[in-house]
Amino acid sequence: MCDFCHKHGDGKKWYLQARNYSADLLSDVRRQGIIRDVLLDSTTLTEGFRGLDRLERAPAFIQRAVKGWVTRRQKRDHFGQVVPIEDVEAIFGLVNSVVQVPCICRYLNTHREAGYCYGITVDGADQWERILGAEPGKPRSGPDFSEVQRLSASDALQRLRDHEQEGLCHTVWTFGTPFIGGLCNCDRVDCLAMQATVQRDLSVFFRAEYVAELDPDLCTGCRSCMRVCQFGALGYSALNKKAFVDQRACYGCGVCRAACAKGAVRLRPRAEVPAAANLW
Repeated sequence: MCDFCHKHGDGKKWYLQARNYSADLLSDVRRQGIIRDVLLDSTTLTEGFRGLDRLERAPAFIQRAVKGWVTRRQKRDHFGQVVPIEDVEAIFGLVNSVVQVPCICRYLNTHREAGYCYGITVDGADQWERILGAEPGKPRSGPDFSEVQRLSASDALQRLRDHEQEGLCHTVWTFGTPFIGGLCNCDRVDCLAMQATVQRDLSVFFRAEYVAELDPDLCTGCRSCMRVCQFGALGYSALNKKAFVDQRACYGCGVCRAACAKGAVRLRPRAEVPAAANLW
C-alpha cells in the first residue's frame, strides 16, 4: 500500500476513511490557506514550473535532492493518488457535499474555465463557497470560483463516468494532509500534476492501488486501450496481434478497461503483481 494508507488509513485505503473528509478539518485556517493558494493563485503553479525548468539544467544530484524535498512538502500540503471509478463511487458514498469547480491546470494551459474538478467533504458546501469566494483587496489570478455548482453524489459520479469515457484519469487530492478535498480528472496534455509526475520525474501523486491486466484470449488487437492510456503503459505485439500491459509503467487508473469493448482488461490489486507491488 502507499505511504498514506499506513499513515492516514490504518493500513487500509486512506481515501476511504470518512474522517479524512471531515468538515472540521476543512475549518482549519492553515488548510483554507492551502486551498486558496492552490486553486486561486495561478502564480504559484506558474512559478513552480518555471523553477522546474531551471532545475533541470542543474547537476543530477541537485535535481534529485530538490525534487525529493518538493515531494515531501507536497505530501504535507497537497498530494494525490490515482483512483479507479469503483473507488470514486465508494468515496461518493462517504461524502454528502460535492461542488464542481474550474480546473486550475486547464485554466493555466488554455485560459478557459472548465469544470473538471470537484470539491468534496462532509457538510462543507457552504464552507467551499466561502473559501473560494473573492478576498477583499486581493486580486484574483486564477479562474472564477465565485459561483460553484453544487451536485448530488449520483450526479457527480455520472459526470466522472463521462470523463472516463473521454479518456480522463481520476485522481483524489489532499489540501493540508490528511484532509481530502478534491477529485480531479486528468490527462497529460493539460494536467500539470500529471506532467510533473510522469514526464518530469517530480512525484506529486501516487499510483493507484491497482494494476491493469489484459486477457490475451479476449483481446482482438483493436488498440482502443492504447489510445486512451495517459501513462504509456500499453503496447501492441505485431506478431501476436494483441495489446499488452507494461505493469511497471501502469498507474492503475482503469481507463483502458473502460475503453475495451471486449472486456479484456481488468484491474488487480497492486500488491498481487510482483513487478509493480512496490512502485508508487
